[in-house]
Amino acid sequence: MGGYVRDGAMTAKSTFVDPAIQNYVVGTIVREHPVLRELREETAHHSHARMAIGPDQGQLMKVLAHAIGARRYLEIGVFTGYSSLAMALALPPDGYVLACDVSEEYTGVARRYWHAAGVAAKIDLRIAPALETLADLRAQHAEPFDMAFIDADKANVDRYYEAALDLVRPGGFILVDNVLWSGEVLDESATDADTRALRALNAKVSRDDRVDATLVPVCDGILIALKRG
Repeated sequence: MGGYVRDGAMTAKSTFVDPAIQNYVVGTIVREHPVLRELREETAHHSHARMAIGPDQGQLMKVLAHAIGARRYLEIGVFTGYSSLAMALALPPDGYVLACDVSEEYTGVARRYWHAAGVAAKIDLRIAPALETLADLRAQHAEPFDMAFIDADKANVDRYYEAALDLVRPGGFILVDNVLWSGEVLDESATDADTRALRALNAKVSRDDRVDATLVPVCDGILIALKRG
């Protein structure tokens, strides 16, 4: 989940940061490509608009990608394609995005904007359950990725994290979205499968000696894990 727009303006999504502060960050710091803005505005009218990341999160991911010279990016969960488009634009001309999703409908929107931005050739969309695609990549000993972003069903988040750790190079990033889950991870009475899975992953990563990690309260919380060498 992320930010969304209403009537062309950014409407803050995070419940953890003052909306005025969020809008200031977006309006002052974020450099949003015109096609990204168009996609964000169209997605704002979608019934599941809150599944999209916000422009501030897209900017953070771009900075991280540039910091490690990322060329290969793995995305688990595409929706209408804001994050994949932001990353395809951030990668160098020979960059490669492997995007996993199960919805032809949602990714149909993404494809339109990938083409409009001139980055469609960088993006390899796999329509299949992500765990199947990830298993295939591991079996094929795919070239390591520099960065992975996990924003799919939450009950399987630990399995996605473990697969990403196998597929990302040492010194690369694994990012996990929605790890604050609108504050539900703090609520001991919240015992649904999604909340329990996110709570367990946060605790696991905090003591995982395979990575150095932090949790940033951008949008709905993003877990950033740097794979150790």
